[in-house]
Amino acid sequence: MKKIVEYRALLDVTKTATLKELKTIYRNSMKDIHPDLIADENERLEAEQKSIAIIEAYHFLVSIAPETLEKTKAEYTNTTTTSNIADFYLENGVLYVHFLDGNSFEYFGVPKQTYIKMINAESPSRFARRHIYNQFLYRSASKLVATE
Repeated sequence: MKKIVEYRALLDVTKTATLKELKTIYRNSMKDIHPDLIADENERLEAEQKSIAIIEAYHFLVSIAPETLEKTKAEYTNTTTTSNIADFYLENGVLYVHFLDGNSFEYFGVPKQTYIKMINAESPSRFARRHIYNQFLYRSASKLVATE
């Protein structure tokens, strides 16, 4: 969740930002700090780092935007209801779940205690259906536009 807050602050957007607003803000930000527009080498390197951060933030926020989630809702529902979990792990509050059908999703803000209960559950797939899939913000990890 900290990552989401940082990305929203970097682009100066709210939770309710639409894809169109994100795109406009992203393009305007990139116009202002594009490395090709800067002559000084040190400033160019700094602008390059900042532009990489902006690109990463943009792609991340697009992947969790309500409009994006709505487009993929049918596939997500199909995967989470019909396919079992192949593998899962928790890293920095993000639960990574890989399904037998090849799809992968990241769930944000999952408490360690919930993860421990999932490990100890008789059926992690059933536990996740009841306590993870509809409770936490997620994004598809198998269809990421930009790598992080």
